Amino acid sequence: MPMRNEPDLTREIVYEFLECLDEGIHIVNADGITVFYNRVASRLDGLSIKEVMGMHVLDAFPSLTKKTSTLLKVLKTGEPIAEQHQTYMNRKGKQISTINRTIPLRSEGKIVGAAEISKDITQIKELAEQVLQLQERIREPRSRKAQKESAYYCFEQIVTQNSLMLREIEKAKRAARTDSPVLVVGETGTGKELFVQSIHRDSPRMGRPFIAQNCAAIPSTLLEGILFGTAKGAFTGAEDRPGLFELADGGTLFLDEIHAMPIDLQAKLLRVLEDGGVRRVGGTRFHSVDVRIIVATNEDPLESIEKGRLRRDLFHRIHVVGLYLPPLRERKEDIECLTHYFFRKLKGQLPTTVEEIADEVMEAFFHYDWPGNVRELEHTLEGALNLAEGKAVKLEHLPPHMQKKQKKEMLPLPGLDGKSLREVLGELEQKMICLALEESGGNVLKAAKLLGIPRQTLQYKLKKREG
Repeated sequence: MPMRNEPDLTREIVYEFLECLDEGIHIVNADGITVFYNRVASRLDGLSIKEVMGMHVLDAFPSLTKKTSTLLKVLKTGEPIAEQHQTYMNRKGKQISTINRTIPLRSEGKIVGAAEISKDITQIKELAEQVLQLQERIREPRSRKAQKESAYYCFEQIVTQNSLMLREIEKAKRAARTDSPVLVVGETGTGKELFVQSIHRDSPRMGRPFIAQNCAAIPSTLLEGILFGTAKGAFTGAEDRPGLFELADGGTLFLDEIHAMPIDLQAKLLRVLEDGGVRRVGGTRFHSVDVRIIVATNEDPLESIEKGRLRRDLFHRIHVVGLYLPPLRERKEDIECLTHYFFRKLKGQLPTTVEEIADEVMEAFFHYDWPGNVRELEHTLEGALNLAEGKAVKLEHLPPHMQKKQKKEMLPLPGLDGKSLREVLGELEQKMICLALEESGGNVLKAAKLLGIPRQTLQYKLKKREG
């Protein structure tokens, strides 16, 4: 059996590698003749590999011309074409959407061919279309009463005793009365969208659209069209369609994870905010819009600027009102009231016989750092209620990592007489409350000021002690 020479073996390995990719690969030589066409490209175009291999691009794809074929264009210019959005009907009558990148292939400085890499985004495009269609329905006329009864969060649903959170709620309430941009900063799960929806609900724009878009959830090539709309002919298959700015006209547009938006798109967003209108992708007509912008980020915005993920000029434009939500680990006093709030809420949703939460569970919650913040607390409690069979949620119903941490916390420490940190802090709190009430002659408002906490917080603690 003859030995294969090294170039043949190398070519076979490369071809096998290209076949394993989940992108369509189409390679032509300097004359435009196909020398490689993988299975993914075959599936996307609805053509068999035999129909394309060894054929000139224009013979295999009669609908293309020398001007419209990106492969031939790259062969002629020697310049790569990046992030080309294309929507077309393949040979089998199926509509396909792709993001294409076409690059020249050189050998010793001479162009010897071109390669096109096509990423199938058909499903993502369809989901994006569904998002826009759903958002368009928001604009359909509804009665004033129906609009007011829509399921937006309100400030009263933000459960907290933390002085910093209470301060941010007051700032948000004042901001709701204006049209100024708002930047909400907080880790994932701290309740950013609760604040955003509450601002919209408390604003004069309540009866108008509220549209939310996560900037990290959509590929950058589609995000521009979704935000600003598209004009017919902007790219192959593009149709006239309004973007989220136009759909939110008169209302509020919430852009989450703003730091995930590509820098060049941030520049266009800044222009829209300055001009008060949009030009659809591929279009020239200016569409005036009256939109209140609220953005959010789970990163420190100054750190995002330093790392090149957020434009400094855009930050200054959207940071007219800044709301900073502390993580749950920095507001431990909220753990107990949040736990009871979610417990009551979940009991009404789940078929459970559980009537209480064991002290050991509250102890574990208090000692845990909650990297997922309030959202993690709610989901943890939901999971525990699903597992609990008796009358109480116990430590054994919590996730293993939480049980393990709590068991470490329960080890006796010298000087504490076997008491936990929570018990010691609780006793100290009660002593301070008694001293403050004695000093103020029983006046709750004065006592709260002496303790440096809101009056509502002190009333809650007194009621809890009496109960």
